[in-house]
Amino acid sequence: MDSHRKNILACIDGSTFSDSVVDHALWMAGRVDAPLKLLHNIEHHDSPAPTDLSGNLGLDGREELLRELVELDARRSKLLIEQGKAMLEHARNRVLSQGGQDPERLQRHGTLADSLIDMEEEIRLLVVGVRGEGHDNQEDRVGAQLESIIRAMHRPVLVVNRPFETPPEKVMIAYDGSEASRKGLDMVTLSPFYQGLECHLVHVGRDSRPDEAMMEEAAHILKQGGLNVISASLRGDVEKALLDYQAEQGIGMVVMGAFGHSRIRELLFGSFTNRMIAHSRVPLLLLR
Repeated sequence: MDSHRKNILACIDGSTFSDSVVDHALWMAGRVDAPLKLLHNIEHHDSPAPTDLSGNLGLDGREELLRELVELDARRSKLLIEQGKAMLEHARNRVLSQGGQDPERLQRHGTLADSLIDMEEEIRLLVVGVRGEGHDNQEDRVGAQLESIIRAMHRPVLVVNRPFETPPEKVMIAYDGSEASRKGLDMVTLSPFYQGLECHLVHVGRDSRPDEAMMEEAAHILKQGGLNVISASLRGDVEKALLDYQAEQGIGMVVMGAFGHSRIRELLFGSFTNRMIAHSRVPLLLLR
């Protein structure tokens, strides 16, 4: 995250994660001294075409039917707008009740990915729930839009998957030595977010070859940034090793790069990012 005073943007909807999204976004805004903005996005889906009743209805009947359909769509749109305003007001009151400054509130129309791309220049960090409205009970599933949003953005994305109870004191930085992960280290050292936290730098290897030099270099970069660093080199399946370490060490947030491999490789072998999002029991901060 850069040092400019761009927004911490919280995407809210009617899902059970919305309150937690607001709480995490408020906490993040305080840690990096950035303004908080609340976004509710309305996606308008085309109504299904009515059955062709031209053989059963006269001209007047068809015109009346079309008029009623237009009025129905207008009422539906108005209802969605009012529901969204109520969600934004609820989120605003939640922020104020916790001592936060009055956040800017915004309602946009269209696909969420398109809205976020349009706003990207003013976003410092995006905070979203792991699943949206209507998918709350689909545990171990990633929201239908989440992957497209993460891929479209060139900003860090915090994926929230649990209530905000206490601020995390430990974060785990997943590191594999790639160019993308080294770039991630630079982003970490430049952000005030990590100051004062216990940062666990974790690498998982699939064989017994030592990774000491790589890990020492990475830890040195973080320590030069004034961070409290604990290094760990693990072996085995990457996803399982990271999730086990998170649970054993009481890690409150996982920091990692997102979608570092080609789409073809991910099609063949599956996406590590999606698996971590689906199975992690703590929020993930995805660096882009």
